[in-house]
Amino acid sequence: MEGKVFHMSHTPPSKFFANARELLLDLQALQPDTTQGDTLETKVDKIIDEKQVNEVTKLKEDNGASMNPGITTPLKIDTDKENENNKSDLTSTLGLQDEEAIPLKVIYNKNKYDVNFPLNQTVMQLKHHLQNIIGVPRAMQKVMIKGLAKDDRTLKELGVTKGAKIMVVGSKLDDVLSVSTPSQLDLSQEKAATSTKEPFCKQKIHRKVLDAGVPDDVMPGIKNIKEGLPQFPISGMLNKHGGKVRFTFKLEMDQLWIGTKERTDKIPMHSIKNVVSEAIEDHEEYHIMALQLGPTEASRYWVYWVPAQYVDAIKDAILGTWPL
Repeated sequence: MEGKVFHMSHTPPSKFFANARELLLDLQALQPDTTQGDTLETKVDKIIDEKQVNEVTKLKEDNGASMNPGITTPLKIDTDKENENNKSDLTSTLGLQDEEAIPLKVIYNKNKYDVNFPLNQTVMQLKHHLQNIIGVPRAMQKVMIKGLAKDDRTLKELGVTKGAKIMVVGSKLDDVLSVSTPSQLDLSQEKAATSTKEPFCKQKIHRKVLDAGVPDDVMPGIKNIKEGLPQFPISGMLNKHGGKVRFTFKLEMDQLWIGTKERTDKIPMHSIKNVVSEAIEDHEEYHIMALQLGPTEASRYWVYWVPAQYVDAIKDAILGTWPL
């Protein structure tokens, strides 16, 4: 606090005593208040703050009076607005503000949905947003952005831009198909097969199909080569009864269609618990493959003469391990 200096030669006596009284009051105000816990520093701060507010108020009143004589305009300090501005500045500095939602095209089950969503949100947040729009629980959704999108990635990280098309696959709870329970004979044969360490092609349960030889209409197999899923069904394979089997992948519906001469089973891919395969001895360009349709290995659906070049793509499509 600046000291006050008085010069008797230029100060009338009445003014001098008034200034001395003001100085005395200021010094008394600076004494510590033991009841309130104020210190000398806090007293100084309070006096300075009060004087600044008074000076600003006086200046405002003087300006208002000069423009409109006889009218005094009180100074109003909008602290709420100031706090809001400070908060906005802090949010901007930290980069926490939400981005503006941009328009996107979501494709599900051959239907298109116009969705507005921020690019800085994650795939999981997008699933949560979509579950009420498309009617599919987020846990059953697969979001396709250059392959299967991971839940913790943001749309911006995945390269999504305004107007982009995003495909979502997944089945509604009431559309999940039930899988028939295996017969007692199937269970006993499966148990005997899994209890051995022999390769699939050596086990008795599989030999009865393999001994019939390579089917005439089977698709050409290529070993040591990995190819994506073809645009047409994978046909010419056999089931455990020796009947013809074809695979048709309906990615837009999250379904694998297993077709035979008698019927076509539309299996939700998320309901398939596991996929295993082994190359067939002396015919390594083909595999034996098992799709686990139920909770245990006894529910495996066996398929023979699967072209080797499509094995990894089949597993990726069903188990959800698409590369980004």
